[in-house]
Amino acid sequence: MVIHSATAVAQRLYAGFAEYLCANGFAVLTYDYRGIGASGSPQRNRHLRMRDWMEQDVPAAAAWMAARFPGLPQFAVGHSLGGQALVLGNGADELAGFVAVASHGGVTRAVEVRRERIRVTLVLRVVGPLCARLLGFAPARRLGLGEDMPGTAVLEWSGWARRPGYFFDDPSMDAAKRAAQVTTDVLAIGLSDDLWATPAQIGPFFGHLVNARVERRNYTPDDGGVPAMGHMGFFRRSVKDSLWPEVRDWLDERIPHRS
Repeated sequence: MVIHSATAVAQRLYAGFAEYLCANGFAVLTYDYRGIGASGSPQRNRHLRMRDWMEQDVPAAAAWMAARFPGLPQFAVGHSLGGQALVLGNGADELAGFVAVASHGGVTRAVEVRRERIRVTLVLRVVGPLCARLLGFAPARRLGLGEDMPGTAVLEWSGWARRPGYFFDDPSMDAAKRAAQVTTDVLAIGLSDDLWATPAQIGPFFGHLVNARVERRNYTPDDGGVPAMGHMGFFRRSVKDSLWPEVRDWLDERIPHRS
């Protein structure tokens, strides 16, 4: 199992979930994209794009694990950006299945809550790009968007967020063709109080997987037994006993000859 992180989210968020999967018989890798967390400073990696994370880092992590556990079925969990990468087929060639949590077409105008839409629009269209051009990175921690990010990644994110179809409207991505080549089983998880990955965003995004077997699940805070979950809450230890077993069971069903 490889866990592919969300944008500007350090691997430490996924430690509890990784430990849970390990306790249930999986070998698990978490890692940081280059320029995030423990994988180098955003300033030194200022020229990295978001597509570089998806097209280089994600397949490299998958290949690293596959080489160390040859002959075992390979799985992945992608959170937000990590799930987007998998939808495009990155690191998905040999997967027996993958889980995408809160992955969506991240269009700023589609954020339904007005206050959050204004905040995200200011960050992604004004403050973030300005900092990226002046500093070579975006101080995402101060902006409330997670870890600091390489400047070019922020600029690419800003451009995609303006397009109605996100990177599916970027001709250089060839995204629709790539998504159509994915044929594995997919579990797409949404969280009802996520202000970004709403059902209106998730549905059309996974609609591009025209040749995959996609199962959709939407969890509420009540399902998790917690007051709130939001964009990050599925990976908090507070839902370990309520939600994580459902993902474990979905994965177990796709492991051949498991006793």
